Amino acid sequence: MTPGLAGFMVTGDEAVWDDVLDEMLAALAGAFEVVPDRGGPASGAQGKVPAGPRRHTWFDTFDWRLYRAGLFLEYVAAHRGGDLVLTGGSSASQQVTGWRTTRTYLAEELPDGPVANQVAGLIYPRALLPLVTIASRTTVSRLLNADGKTIARLLIERPVIGEAALPPRVAIAEVRGYLGQARRAARIIALTPGVEPAPDAAGAVQPASAGPLLDDALAAIGRRACDYSTKVDAKITAGMPAPKAVAAILLALLDALEANVDGVLRDTDTEFLHDLRVAVRRTRAAIKLLGDALGLSDADHDRFAAEFKWLGDLTTPVRDLDVHLLGFDAMARQLRAAKGDDLVPFRAFLEERRVREVRLLARGLRSQRFGELMRQWRAALGKIAGRSAKRGGQALTAGELAVGRTGKAFRKVSRNGAAITPDSPPESLHDLRKRCKELRYALEFFAPLHDKAAYSAVIGDLKKLQDCLGDFQDTEVQIEEIRALAAAMLDAGAAFGGSTVPAGTLLAMGELTAGLAESQQAARAVFESRFAVFAGPDGQRHMAMLLGGNK
Repeated sequence: MTPGLAGFMVTGDEAVWDDVLDEMLAALAGAFEVVPDRGGPASGAQGKVPAGPRRHTWFDTFDWRLYRAGLFLEYVAAHRGGDLVLTGGSSASQQVTGWRTTRTYLAEELPDGPVANQVAGLIYPRALLPLVTIASRTTVSRLLNADGKTIARLLIERPVIGEAALPPRVAIAEVRGYLGQARRAARIIALTPGVEPAPDAAGAVQPASAGPLLDDALAAIGRRACDYSTKVDAKITAGMPAPKAVAAILLALLDALEANVDGVLRDTDTEFLHDLRVAVRRTRAAIKLLGDALGLSDADHDRFAAEFKWLGDLTTPVRDLDVHLLGFDAMARQLRAAKGDDLVPFRAFLEERRVREVRLLARGLRSQRFGELMRQWRAALGKIAGRSAKRGGQALTAGELAVGRTGKAFRKVSRNGAAITPDSPPESLHDLRKRCKELRYALEFFAPLHDKAAYSAVIGDLKKLQDCLGDFQDTEVQIEEIRALAAAMLDAGAAFGGSTVPAGTLLAMGELTAGLAESQQAARAVFESRFAVFAGPDGQRHMAMLLGGNK
């Protein structure tokens, strides 16, 4: 987008667009002389005015991190190379060469420049994906006053995607010294029936505004912005029969799971696997907490529970390696006695091992077993969701199920946590973390039914406790994994050209485990205070408000 332009868009059906533009030009001709600008791209008071044919390709992460932040990133192709243009809450542009509109880009793969500086931290560790490409042609006309002076430029942009035309965009570019007359021209356009301002994310009026234009382009290919979210997006109501509500929740989780499979198989970025695993964990929790409400036979219940456990186990090795590699630089910076370079062989071993595990994971996700699980699970849930509500009787509602199961999960967390003492083994904290996850999932499943303020208070209390328990367990798991990896490295000396593992590498890995042990002790030390807040009088009051305010 070009700064300093007043922008508009033509509304209505495609059949009337030309008529609207003709009426607009006629209105402008009553106040100014409108002549074609044949000089190519012209300079207005605020910068270059785009003219001629252009191709725009928008990029964002799979979970729409830029769009949700009010930002729009597009690549505008030129004769040689092109420009990355960031608009919305922030603006930046940079010329790039070799940019390909058909591939994905991780944060570390972005070319250095102002655009990368603004988006890299926001998207990490996700990759930028090409969303949609449009072609557009912009015609530029000069508006002349009675003295024959150019007081503004009129831009009419006609975007298309494939064979489909998108609503035309209109803009007035101001010329220094004639701002009043340029704004008069903008008012004339605004009064034309079928024309309306095109606001960008920041509220300013811009030509070919990135937000609306992107939305139109996505609609033309059958998509919409933010069509993927990590939240459980089930359409449930308190009065809905419990089986239909649970089926709706599980179908939403299944949609999220399947949406991430292709990204995992392509190994586009590590968050695809993370989100797939979250969907699997939520599904397993829902089967455990709510499965009886579905009305499945015991055999089907147990079979699906076992199959989703298999799927969770299948994804664990790659995710564990991802966690090590994502946090590798941070771990290396914590070294004091050893040097970061001592860990280079360890990193190489992790990366080589990940290649093998990714192949095994891909084989599992392409297997008949996985395909049958997805098909049979969707069929079973669809059958339950499609059942007609039974007349009469006292069938359990979604609201009643939410209160009963959430309250039960909360009481279990409170009871188990209260039994933990300074002498309790680590396993007791691990088990409490599982119970906290179950409570968190129950809250998320029924979030649409709860009062937002009460829900936020309970989630806030629970998250602080979960963070503490997560730090405790994650550090213990990492310690055990680093020890196991050290043993595996010693057994796989061939991975280093037949040589033994450098002593410095093993010493550095030992230092890492020592640092992790200190972190684990720190997490253990704050557990009692975190649990007291969650299960104490305030926490009890927050949960009572949530359950009592169920819609």
